[in-house]
Amino acid sequence: MFQNTIRHINVLSKRKLPIMSFTRTKAAYEGEGKTTVRVLNNEYDLGLMIDSFATYGFKLNNGITVLGPMAIFPRTVLSWQVADSDDVTEESLKLFKLLEPRIDLLILGLDTTDRSKIDKAFRAARANELNIEILATEHACSTFNFLNAEGRSVAAALIPPFKVNMNEDDMLEVKMHYSDIFQKGFSKPSGK
Repeated sequence: MFQNTIRHINVLSKRKLPIMSFTRTKAAYEGEGKTTVRVLNNEYDLGLMIDSFATYGFKLNNGITVLGPMAIFPRTVLSWQVADSDDVTEESLKLFKLLEPRIDLLILGLDTTDRSKIDKAFRAARANELNIEILATEHACSTFNFLNAEGRSVAAALIPPFKVNMNEDDMLEVKMHYSDIFQKGFSKPSGK
């Protein structure tokens, strides 16, 4: 099989394709180690991360639930006093300009896709001389987690969405979670 792969690579390399690395490396299952998975949200030394969000707020990897909009940094979380994306102004973003050391990027998670509100938020950030990435809240949460895990100097200003779309897997997980709670709550203590 390895020889067929090499022949296939040689055929590909004769074509005018983009340069890519075709290096065979030792796979984890061939050596001493095993393939492992690291769940970043469970590793507290990476700082705060967002486990989930809902219409009422956010749940963090340390178990804290933040109600309403929040400003989150690698090791700190604050309540952000805005009601919705209409309240994102130069004044409401000033906090992120005053930080020392200066953040590399502010991720702004908005509860809207209205272009005029997004443009208004962008102008407010530029007035504060902030590098900003404006995303929907669900994408802003994952972007913050990723950049924070990389050790970047990043902050996020997040507004909970008005509506959360759930798929069948999400609904099954919620159902299983609540059935576990009810079973534990109503079960008799053992040994009595």
